[in-house]
Amino acid sequence: MESAIAEKTTGQLTTLSFGIEGMTCASCAGRIEKAVRAVAGVTSASVNLATETATVATSNAITVDAVMQAVKKAGYEVATDELRVDIQGMTCASCVGRVEKALKKLPGVLDATVNLATESATVRVAKGSVTPADLIAAVTTAGYQATLPTARVAVAEKTLRDWLPVAISAALSLPLLVPMLVAPFGFHWMLPGWVQLLLATPVQFWLGARFYRAGWSALKAHAGNMDLLVALGTSAAYGLSVVQLLRGQGDSMAHLYFEASAVVITLVLLGKWLETRAKRQTTSAIRALQALRPDIARVRRDGVDSDVAVESIRVGEHVVVRPGERMPVDGIIREGRSHVDESLITGESLPVSKDVGDKVTGGSINADGLLLVDVTAVGAETTLSNIIHMVESAQGAKAPIQRLVDRVSEIFVPVVIGIAALTFIGWLIAGADVQTAIINAVAVLVIACPCALGLATPTAIMVGTGVAARYGILIKDAEAL
Repeated sequence: MESAIAEKTTGQLTTLSFGIEGMTCASCAGRIEKAVRAVAGVTSASVNLATETATVATSNAITVDAVMQAVKKAGYEVATDELRVDIQGMTCASCVGRVEKALKKLPGVLDATVNLATESATVRVAKGSVTPADLIAAVTTAGYQATLPTARVAVAEKTLRDWLPVAISAALSLPLLVPMLVAPFGFHWMLPGWVQLLLATPVQFWLGARFYRAGWSALKAHAGNMDLLVALGTSAAYGLSVVQLLRGQGDSMAHLYFEASAVVITLVLLGKWLETRAKRQTTSAIRALQALRPDIARVRRDGVDSDVAVESIRVGEHVVVRPGERMPVDGIIREGRSHVDESLITGESLPVSKDVGDKVTGGSINADGLLLVDVTAVGAETTLSNIIHMVESAQGAKAPIQRLVDRVSEIFVPVVIGIAALTFIGWLIAGADVQTAIINAVAVLVIACPCALGLATPTAIMVGTGVAARYGILIKDAEAL
């Protein structure tokens, strides 16, 4: 059934049109109308049994979810769909909350789950009400980048080229750090203040530019994230050092803190590189499953065999599979006899004998016979695609503890900034100079990073489901772990 929700505003009224499943007679339509009209703010509601749609007019900003709940209580369902998008630019758990809020504000979105470890969002919508383009626009408005999941393999196969900024930052920061490391052993020497400035400046504003960009995006969205903490903390240390240097006090190493800002940025960049590497490794199970799908298939059309892209194959066509090739789609053997390796589905180590009328699964290997297969499922409908989707869904799902973490992370950054401000004021009240107060406030900012909050649980889920998939164990729900 085609089901859609559309929202239209006329004057002071907002009209919602949506499809309903499960109606069988006129009394069903009447029951739904009565239930929807009972929702606060609904001025009129009409249900069309023939088209299985309902049209609701409201006088306030009523949500689609409220109407859906009324339909559900009446014993019926609004058809739903699940959409996925990949998200770039998230750095901590507070980013997750911001993206989820932006997605849930879209009319027709029923629920949205964002996973920091997989850098993806799974959104449940009223079928036909929201397009992937709408989701991408919402994510972009929140200050992040989003792409369709078709680019997922390219993202997962992202090379480790990000090591270059880490290496450059480390090379510039090391000369600033070495004097601090050797001082306890009686070696008291330091670089001239202007040299420290030259080394720290590219780290702060070139290699650390990503923190300013992400922090600014967070501020524009009236939110906070880890990047904002890093940007504020390192800028304070860097700015204080510049002021001290310009005041002519750069000869005393105790008065310059360029190494603090540079080393903090270097360590955070290193952490991000390690995080990217870990994500790549944990998605290896998905990549291994995706690699089982052939890109090209041999289709017999009008008695002529031709190689075509798997995406162009339609149900009902005939596919020729030679010995040693993988089945490009699900189907039923029309001609031929062979042994087929179905270990990816059943785990059985030996090839299984197949004859005319037997089913074959896309991704399995034709061992020794020439087969002509009637196509019964293609694309997302194949067994292999369903397995991949199941693993992806499990990796993107949230365990109960993660939902608590997300609520905490929403207020984490503002609380940390408040504590840093109180630290600064407290040291001034205690009689310390401005320099001491700033350094202690900076310490609060740079050590309070919510990255671990958002990554610990989802990363563990990714590893668990990925390892299980490699051994043929498919985990459908994160709560099972």
